[in-house]
Amino acid sequence: MIKNKFKDLAANENSNKWSQLIKREGPIYTYEDDIRSPFERDFNRILHTNAYNRLKHKTQVFYSPENDHICTRIGHVNYVESISYTISNFLGLNTELTRAIACGHDVGHGPFGHRGEKILSEISKRDIGKTFWHEKNGLNLVDNIELLINYDGHKRNLNLTYAVRDGIISHCGEVDENSLSPRDEAIDLEEYKYPNEYAPYTWEGCIVKVSDKISYLGVDINDAIQEKFLDSNKLKELNNLLGIKENLNNSSIVNKLVKDICQNSSPEEGIKLSDNGLELMNKIKEYNYKYIYCSDRMKPSEKYFDLVLNQIYEVLKDCFDGKNTYNKIKEQSKYYPVLLGRFAKWLADYCDIGNRDRMQNKIIFDIENEKEFYSAIICYIAGMTDKYAIDMYNEIIHF
Repeated sequence: MIKNKFKDLAANENSNKWSQLIKREGPIYTYEDDIRSPFERDFNRILHTNAYNRLKHKTQVFYSPENDHICTRIGHVNYVESISYTISNFLGLNTELTRAIACGHDVGHGPFGHRGEKILSEISKRDIGKTFWHEKNGLNLVDNIELLINYDGHKRNLNLTYAVRDGIISHCGEVDENSLSPRDEAIDLEEYKYPNEYAPYTWEGCIVKVSDKISYLGVDINDAIQEKFLDSNKLKELNNLLGIKENLNNSSIVNKLVKDICQNSSPEEGIKLSDNGLELMNKIKEYNYKYIYCSDRMKPSEKYFDLVLNQIYEVLKDCFDGKNTYNKIKEQSKYYPVLLGRFAKWLADYCDIGNRDRMQNKIIFDIENEKEFYSAIICYIAGMTDKYAIDMYNEIIHF
């Protein structure tokens, strides 16, 4: 295999896109002796956010809070970071950029995995007229919600580079075409209307996009075996489907697909698998959907997630009272002190409420506007971990 085939296309100072790649919404403070690149700084900023830290308690596929060995969202993010590093390093691309994008790519996920995302989207379409999707929410989080206390003691927005922000909203891995190449134009990322509408702006973003897909295939099979989703007959079917004598484990799946991509990708044809590699990926994906993601064993927990998230939303929604909304939240907190008390405190960071002397972030919600208030609720719920959402539900139903 030939290394560094994409070296001349890497996101670095020699790129004709460089000024756009490192563009931020506003100036960012710098240290005179800072040794970090713009993308290293973005990685550090994402790494220290609440949204990133909460990923360790958010479902990836299996809701199994008592099993320390089942992959959670943070494990998936780390796998994507590892796979994208290997590919980008071999191809000669910017590993600092792939690392930053991978670190932040799933911060927009809500509790309870893709089922939780679907529930929030149903609520959002009904009450706001917009779909909720984690890539768009991830961009909203890094642009508007997540705050860091800077060296001067003030809370400010993350203010990430365009390249990293683009990689986050463009990362959707649920694609079947076998060639990824970056787009040429630097669009306003707020123009995104649905997942996978645009290709990423960088080759590095394309790498994270395909790594996202590779990362979960084998892990989900391993987890399904632990959770007894796959009996001996189903495992035999998998072996026969893939033409192997022994179980194809996660390590061999990742190794096979990563090497295949490194061997077959080129600047002319894009990031791609061989025909055999694509067939292997799609066979595993089809198998996973049949026996894991769409399994009847998933349905009871999904009904529970629906109940939990909708009940939390309804309690918060009932607090809307026009100009008196914030006061009503405070008044109703006597019934649900944790849920409403913390929601009120959270809102104060993003609304024109009270003392903002230590706040230098954007005001993004007008909670006297009904749809904006509902949007704030959905954003707040999306930030919850599985356990926290369940705790809030239990507070609601207990007297």
